Formats: sequence, C-alpha cells, structure tokens
Amino acid sequence: MKTVVSIGEALIDFIPEKKGCGLKDNAVFERVCGGAPANVVAAVSLLGGSGRMVTQLGTDGFGDHIVEVLQNVGVKTDSILRTDKANTSLAFVALKEDGNREFSFYRKPGADMLLEDADLKKEWFTDCGALHFCSVDLIDCPMKEAHRKAIELAKEQGAIISFDPNIRLPLWDDHEKLKQTVREFIGFADVLKISDEELEFITGKSDIHNAAPELFSKGVQMILFSEGAGGARVLTPEYEVQAPSVKVAVSDTTGAGDAVIGAFLYGLTERNITCVSDITKETAQKMLTFANAYAAYSVMGKGAIAAYGTKEQVLSFMEERGL
Repeated sequence: MKTVVSIGEALIDFIPEKKGCGLKDNAVFERVCGGAPANVVAAVSLLGGSGRMVTQLGTDGFGDHIVEVLQNVGVKTDSILRTDKANTSLAFVALKEDGNREFSFYRKPGADMLLEDADLKKEWFTDCGALHFCSVDLIDCPMKEAHRKAIELAKEQGAIISFDPNIRLPLWDDHEKLKQTVREFIGFADVLKISDEELEFITGKSDIHNAAPELFSKGVQMILFSEGAGGARVLTPEYEVQAPSVKVAVSDTTGAGDAVIGAFLYGLTERNITCVSDITKETAQKMLTFANAYAAYSVMGKGAIAAYGTKEQVLSFMEERGL
C-alpha cells in the first residue's frame, strides 16, 4: 500500500469547554493535537493505511505532544523536523451561538512556517501514492516554497495531488491575495476537497455545478464537495455521486472535513489507485459513502484525531445504520 503524505501545519488546537459562545466568554480550554494536514494522515493511519507527516515543530512540550499523538496512531514522524527558532503553532477555536467558528492563531511565526524547501528529503516521497496539503501554510513564508518542492517530488513518483483550501481568513491581512494563492495552487491539484462555505469565496459562485467547469479547466480531475448537513458529493467531468448526511448526536465538528478527505485518500491507497481517471463511478460512490460515514462517526467524539475511529469501528457504525 502506498503512503499518503501530508505537508503543512501540525499544531495545538485549544477547544473551549463551553459551546455557543465566543472566545472571550470561555475560560477553560482543552489541548488537542490538530492542524488539518496532520488530521488527514492520522485518519489514514488509523484506518490501517500508511501516513507520513512533513512539517516542523518547536523544541517545546507542545511539539513533543504532537509527535507522540501522531506516533501513537501510526503516522510516520521521521519527516517532522524541530527548531528552536520559533514555537509550535497554537490555535484557539470556539463555536459561537450562530454556528460559526471563531479562530485565534498564535504563530508569528510558528515553527511550521519556517520549514524550507531545502529541508525536504527525496526519500520521504519514494512510496508516495498521494500528497495532501491545505492553504494555512501558503502565506508568504519559507513553508510555501516547501509546498512547491513537495508537489514536485510527489509528482516525480506519480502521486495523486490532493488540496483542501481550508480557508482561515484571520491568517491573511489581504483576503484577495489568499484567493489568488488558493486559485494558483488549485492548478496543481488532481483532487480538490472544498466545502460549501469556501466555494463562493474561491470561485464567486454558490452552486457547485456552476463552479465545477472552471475548477476542471484548471486541471482538477475530481472535486470532493462537502455540504455539512447536506452530506457530500464527488464530481468529475464524467459523473457525479452523492452521499446524504448521517444523523448522529454531534459533540464536536472539529476535524470533520479532514476526516472526509482522509478516509477518501485512504480509499485510494487501499485500492492501489494511482490515477484519478481509474476511479469508476461505482468505486467513487463506495469511497464517498465510507468517507461521509467516517466524518459522521468523528463528530460524535471530542477533538479531531481523538474522535477518529478505526476501519472496524466505522464499518460497524455503518452496518448499524444500514449504510
């Protein structure tokens, strides 16, 4: 089985004790390992796949905790570098009464942002079946160029390139530059994971069917579109499949989108798929149904990685619900 490699931020999420209010009204927070790229490879590894994390952490206790959590779920961490030039990035996240999330990041800079393209080793990508990245570390910093190098090294191995924009507006002073950067890196992606909230910001269109032709014209071969309570769908130029939302008692939605793409990428490597065009409509439906169920399973627990399940747990969950 090929390895899913993630590059980008691995950080500490501080999750508030109280829901339905902003950060200023919370006094107690729980520390959890987070960062979307880290969540994705953790999901892959928990499901029984091979996941590798490429990032940089500070030489602090938070960095130690992240490495320990990722190792405990089976992620390859020899490609995680450490530095004393900056601390491990932190993020405080609150779910407000209107359902929107409020973020406050502590990374000026964070250790992840200082990873340079010269730091990457070719051997980290020799068994790469898919490379996944997001936009948080595409700000103007050395890590942005490390992403370009990682994409180059992964493409040399014939890997599928997966991109989840994962828009975080508070990290960008210039939102137009964020949009331009995301649109540039969409051009490198074979698989694009995008949410209904992000679609209009990136494309100016609110309907995925209106936006899809433009995304395909940039070279994207497959769109994984998550719609929250509306479920998820996969679109290609040839077909579309859909999976409805799974009703569960929601505890915490942190990392749900990462669970979707993580489970989907696991499905690619599980089937030894190295070319998106080899994914039939029937296979896409099976992979999407499983990925959608995996995300539903995750929101019943607290935190992201801590709430992710194994393949056996999720298959049992799906059987119970007739999925």
